[in-house]
Amino acid sequence: MSKGFPTHIKIQYICQNCGESHPRWSGQCEYCNEWNTLIEERATQRKRGNTLKKEKISKTQTIILKDISLTSGKVTRMLSGMGELDRVTGGGFVPGSAILIGGDPGIGKSTLLIQTAAALTHKGHHVIYISGEESIRQIHLRAHRLDLAHTSILLAAETNLENIFSLFNSLKDIDLVILDSIQTLWSHAAESSSPGTIAQVKICAQLLISFAKESGTTIILVGHVTKDGQIAGPRVVEHMVDSVLYLEGESNHQYRILRTVKNRFGATDEIGIFEMSKCGLNEVSNPSKAFLSERNGNTPGAAVFAGMKGTRTVLVEIQALVSPSALGIPRRTVLGWDGNRLSMILAVLENHGGIGFSNHDVYLNVAGGYRITEPAADLAVVAALISSLTNISLPSECVYFGEISLSGSFRAVTYTKQRLKEIENIGFQTAVLPYMNLDTNQLSLKLHPVTQLPDIIAHITSLNQTTSNRD
Repeated sequence: MSKGFPTHIKIQYICQNCGESHPRWSGQCEYCNEWNTLIEERATQRKRGNTLKKEKISKTQTIILKDISLTSGKVTRMLSGMGELDRVTGGGFVPGSAILIGGDPGIGKSTLLIQTAAALTHKGHHVIYISGEESIRQIHLRAHRLDLAHTSILLAAETNLENIFSLFNSLKDIDLVILDSIQTLWSHAAESSSPGTIAQVKICAQLLISFAKESGTTIILVGHVTKDGQIAGPRVVEHMVDSVLYLEGESNHQYRILRTVKNRFGATDEIGIFEMSKCGLNEVSNPSKAFLSERNGNTPGAAVFAGMKGTRTVLVEIQALVSPSALGIPRRTVLGWDGNRLSMILAVLENHGGIGFSNHDVYLNVAGGYRITEPAADLAVVAALISSLTNISLPSECVYFGEISLSGSFRAVTYTKQRLKEIENIGFQTAVLPYMNLDTNQLSLKLHPVTQLPDIIAHITSLNQTTSNRD
């Protein structure tokens, strides 16, 4: 019989989708309604009793907030040298921070991280890359393909967390640790659970984050994603880490977008744009030119939108295709935008513009794999839909931005000067915008203000008349 505190075994069933515990097994989780997601986990617990009083309780120290000096405790960020990555992290990695990065399989997470490790090593930082999915030989093959095999990155292939901590103790001055991935790690603290389960992911993440805070080492955790695009495992891990990043993009498209959804040390609306090539991920310093590089200005249904992402203005092409439908319920397909907002705009066009789409299929796409979340794209979507329906090409030198209301009027949007400045820098000549955003200081641009929905309809109709007169 073992000595120490008396213990007993508690059996519980944990849902691998939502993380909720159940006292008994069932085929369906009663919290998230997913099937076949309950896995048995055995937790060893100490019995309550007077023996707990023998445990030593440490005293927590406090400090008055106003006594903390900003100069003495100033944090110096660790710049990676990759401008797009540093932009997303808020200006570089904060020492002692924990970062969780997710993305679809094959999207380029490991490629981005090995390039980051090489860039930091080149700047004199000590970086260790630990993989639980690949051998050291496989990591070397990727580095050789990316022409990074000459760098002094420390490599390890390990899944046991205790062995990883022993490795940390044998090394000195570790600046960055990359763990690929958190779902492959396991610890003796939850020895009754297999790697990737809720208990193992929570314990391993908690121990690694505690190590980062105590040692000042930055840790990057790679997380698998579910079929819904969310990082697999308990959501509590996303609350525990300091930053959560997503690498997005179509696997058959060359552009990748690194998006931040949580950042304790910076903004959460910044994005980094990369282009996938045979040499790895290349930074795209001017995304507007990249997204518009293959644009054909004479195609009906194409409108250029000036959007904002953090401090950056991005010009993208919104493509619409409206065709007669033979179905009882016409199709509505949207890529890169909110489908519910498209339904709203179609209703506004029918009620306040007299343009019906009830007998037409509508397809809407944002070129380049980019995703738009701001309502300022409403005006560009309206212009693209009307252009496709009437078969009238929009001017190739014109850009659209503005929000539409349910009454059919256009509302002002923010960051007007930044949008107009980028429009001018790219080489466009005309901007169609809400009247409330009219800025007379932009004298080099021709501004066309619109107030109501009939204004943009009349504007596009006049383009057809102008073309006919020229012919």
